[in-house]
Amino acid sequence: MRNWIIKYRLYHIPFWIAYHLLWMFLNVGSFKDMFFYLFQNETPVKFIGYIIFQAAGAYFNLYYLIPKFLYPGRYKTYIFLVIITVLVCAALITLGYYLNAYTSHKTFTELFGKRPDQFLTIFSIMCLPSTAAAMTLAMSVKLGKNWLNTEKKRLVLEKENLETELKYLKSQINPHFLFNTINSIFVLIHKNPDLASESLASFSEMLRYQLYECNEKEIPLNKELTFLENFIELESLRLHENQTDLSFEINHSTVHNSYIAPFMLLPFVENAFKHLSKGRTRQHFIKMHLSVTDQRMLVMNIENSINGGVDDLPAVSGIGLANVRRRLNLVYPGKHELCIGQEPSSFKVALKIDLA
Repeated sequence: MRNWIIKYRLYHIPFWIAYHLLWMFLNVGSFKDMFFYLFQNETPVKFIGYIIFQAAGAYFNLYYLIPKFLYPGRYKTYIFLVIITVLVCAALITLGYYLNAYTSHKTFTELFGKRPDQFLTIFSIMCLPSTAAAMTLAMSVKLGKNWLNTEKKRLVLEKENLETELKYLKSQINPHFLFNTINSIFVLIHKNPDLASESLASFSEMLRYQLYECNEKEIPLNKELTFLENFIELESLRLHENQTDLSFEINHSTVHNSYIAPFMLLPFVENAFKHLSKGRTRQHFIKMHLSVTDQRMLVMNIENSINGGVDDLPAVSGIGLANVRRRLNLVYPGKHELCIGQEPSSFKVALKIDLA
């Protein structure tokens, strides 16, 4: 029974009855007069005619004219046919006045205050405006509903595309990290096998975190920073201790109960190691400071020495930083500030993320 009602749109009937009762109330001015007008003035036939023909015109427009002419862009034909539909429905409703008088014990003038020869007056003043308003209302509701459904589908599709893009960007970061880390361990195998073994154990812990612990949209900041520290320790093994000054300050006391998207900070640290200045005749440095303010604003500053040549330009436009820029715009739109600057002998990154 319920499916039958839905299939034939019978649940629309209360809407049309309520609409015409409201229209009548606005015309007669009170519920008492409306009740008298309906049930004591012998006019229900005319009232039913309004409901039937205006609903018929509205559904003809919604389910035939709009799909066949409006959506395909045949606007002139659609407007012409809508006007014809309104005129025909209004004319049929006007004939309902005469049918009402025919079935009544009162004269046409007694019922409606008009003479029988005033067809055009009844048509143009009483029937046509009401019919046009009913069809406009129905079309507005239908088009509004279609727009909401289309917008809902667009938002769902946009969300799915966003999630797909984030997964893709994350998958680009991971191989880049794996490639650099494996290279570091490979260098250590020849220099210090024991240290390489320890590094490989640390690397396995990092992989476990990467594969099993960071698959959520956001993870505890403490875990991300622990991963970051392990990465820094692993990368620093292949640097010359006497020539490289490493300074990493992470204020762990300020990061409790904060969450962040996984691998959001790694590309900046990775970039500092990748584009660190080279040469045994000069001193190199990487400096980093990270903390979270009372307003849960993450502040990270990284600076590393560079050679100052054209070869260091990829530090600004490399895949890692390009990806993280995109991820920041997707995950923290309007909630982050990223400033990247290059001086003759150093490269600086200043990042702020609102984690609230």
